[in-house]
Amino acid sequence: MKTNVAVFFGGRSVEHEISVLSALQAINAMDESKYNIIPVYISKQGRWYTGANLLDIQNYKDLKKLEEGATEVFMRPEYGDYNLYEAKATGLLKKSNKIVSELHVALPVLHGTNGEDGIFEGVLETIGIPFAGCNTFSSANGMDKITMKMILRSEGIPVVDYVWFTDKQWIADRESIISKVESELGYPVIVKPANLGSSVGIGKATDRESLIEKIDNAEKFSARIIVEHCIEKLKEINCSVLGDCDDHQSSVCEEPIKTGDFLSYEDKYMGGSKTDAGMQSSDKRIPAQIPEETSERIRKMAADTFRVLSCHGVSRIDVMIDEADNNIYVNEINTIPGSLSFYLWEATGISFPKLMDTLVQLALKRKRETDRKTFTYDKNIFALGGGTKGTKGGKGTKFPRLK
Repeated sequence: MKTNVAVFFGGRSVEHEISVLSALQAINAMDESKYNIIPVYISKQGRWYTGANLLDIQNYKDLKKLEEGATEVFMRPEYGDYNLYEAKATGLLKKSNKIVSELHVALPVLHGTNGEDGIFEGVLETIGIPFAGCNTFSSANGMDKITMKMILRSEGIPVVDYVWFTDKQWIADRESIISKVESELGYPVIVKPANLGSSVGIGKATDRESLIEKIDNAEKFSARIIVEHCIEKLKEINCSVLGDCDDHQSSVCEEPIKTGDFLSYEDKYMGGSKTDAGMQSSDKRIPAQIPEETSERIRKMAADTFRVLSCHGVSRIDVMIDEADNNIYVNEINTIPGSLSFYLWEATGISFPKLMDTLVQLALKRKRETDRKTFTYDKNIFALGGGTKGTKGGKGTKFPRLK
């Protein structure tokens, strides 16, 4: 029997279009003799759709027409219910929903907020369906650049110096924040929204005026802002990791080619001749032209980052080499990387179809392991003698009524 795999993509994110590209690449790589593939497109308004028309990239030029030609669906937040239901109720009283498909495995290919940050993963964990990729915990920690750096630094994994604050702190007391950045980091610095990818909202500041400008822009995208020391003699290197936190492997390294001080959205997704090729299209050197010893250091650093953050599935870790002193720092982790980093695994000797097979098997393996854990007790304390006495509080005193 074939495995029914639902690929979720799109989403309420500034990386919506990149998610569509990555998902269609993944779908086209899956072996149809093994899998029934169910595309589930999440619109920019958060509505779910499925249908054959979602498989043609050309249809995304007109999103209204795309959605009209698809079937709107949903999943119930009920543990053990793996069905995909048609949103339109049927029957005499129009209270029942038709089952569109029974799902066996979910594959989130959602980039950025509301998809890669643990929010969607929480929905899948609530339902209990096997799914590929990081869980809620590791997705949230990996997505937030501030939390990620705190965890890595505590484990001895090097990150550049940084200052962080919230948008409300910036509005209320920008002068003290500016002073802290200038005293602890100096110029130049890199300003980033804490929980976005694809270089959205990122800017370089070389003085106080440009710092204010870049922070004002970044806070449009995120409630938490991070300002980092800028490495001026910078070489950026990426490495992917596949597996789970206890059993994983690192890919070869790549060197993406940037056109400015850091990799821009255009560098990542519009660097090649094809605008529908996703992260694969960006200009890069594979393998990276770096010494073997440096490559091994980076591959180990990527694996350590993956392990410390309790990652699962396939991730891409982006590191920075300071060519002034050859120090290496982890920049960020992408827990659902663009194009699922398949091009790095192909260069490592794992084909895209094999990568997809591995992700499905990892999802099923984790589900088996999770099911062996204890989450509830069979005993009902309310059915036991004296089990309701606590409702009166200590020594029989009743709790005060809420007004």
